[in-house]
Amino acid sequence: MEIKELGEFGLIDHLTKDIKPQNPSTVKGVGDDCAVMQYENGRQVLVTTDMLMEGVHFDLQYTPMKHLGYKSAMVNLSDVYAMNGTPRQMVVSIALGKRFGVEDLEDFYDGLKMACDAHHVDIVGGDTTSSRTGLAISITCIGEANPEDVVMRNGAKETDLICVSGNLGAAYMGLQLLEREKAIFNEQYKEAQQKEGNKGVDDTIAQPDFSGREYLLERILKPEARRDIVEALASAGIKPTSMMDISDGLSSELMHICKQSGVGCRIYEDRIPVDYQTASAAEEFGLSTTTCALNGGEDYELLFTVPLTMNDVVSNIEDVKVIGYITPASEGQKLICRDKSEFNLKAQGWNPLKD
Repeated sequence: MEIKELGEFGLIDHLTKDIKPQNPSTVKGVGDDCAVMQYENGRQVLVTTDMLMEGVHFDLQYTPMKHLGYKSAMVNLSDVYAMNGTPRQMVVSIALGKRFGVEDLEDFYDGLKMACDAHHVDIVGGDTTSSRTGLAISITCIGEANPEDVVMRNGAKETDLICVSGNLGAAYMGLQLLEREKAIFNEQYKEAQQKEGNKGVDDTIAQPDFSGREYLLERILKPEARRDIVEALASAGIKPTSMMDISDGLSSELMHICKQSGVGCRIYEDRIPVDYQTASAAEEFGLSTTTCALNGGEDYELLFTVPLTMNDVVSNIEDVKVIGYITPASEGQKLICRDKSEFNLKAQGWNPLKD
């Protein structure tokens, strides 16, 4: 079905007809000029927005629309969790060209709703329009938190422990695998076209084999916001002194915390958590595992600091690793290598505005 058959409002009705509010704070969702939320007295509202552009943030040659919808939601949910908050509502805007059909948008919304349902978030509105430059997605997520629970980037103190959840570099290596196989496929497809002429080309040629690399593909195509870590910290009685999610790379994010907190840091190469598949793929590509973990980005794990007195408690939280500590600003931001040599951290993570 072509989208023009439904029209803008028909498409919105079609995609959102089965969305039911899950939160008491949602007074009015999709269907009016504004969504309406009513929060309890004393609660603070958290708002975050992310834009994803085709050709910049994702490649539809290897990104299924359902996965794209899921990921689009998760990157916003992750921002709210990074503030130690609870996501409640989401507003979704999409600009798309004529090559997309209703079924494509259904797949996108299936993934979007799957992510929102898992985190009890209401889709309360948005906008759709046409695009002549590819698919564009803009999502705003609204969350809430008690004022005393909100964690920002500027609270790290000297001697605080630096912690990360999960493992790092997997999403980056998943992207490298996909880009490599895309290049191989396109080259063989081009050769087949030249050979077959107008007879057509078999789409099954040069299909990649990702056996043993499934985890890496999942990390880049279907990331997970770490609500479980936020809940585990709360259960352990820990409020981080600073926190943010790792979207642009550990090194860049840690430098953000240091700059806004007016401190330095020391992290240890042998403490940075890396999955076996990541290390294996990095070796295959001739890349440094540490470089991938420091600068890869899109892991959407949580980076946070806690008081030194919480060492035993935080070390016992599953899937959390202490990788270093906060120092005075005068000592700089250092990586301590396995051979005890020191290097200054550099913000080499992904920059969407860089040529």
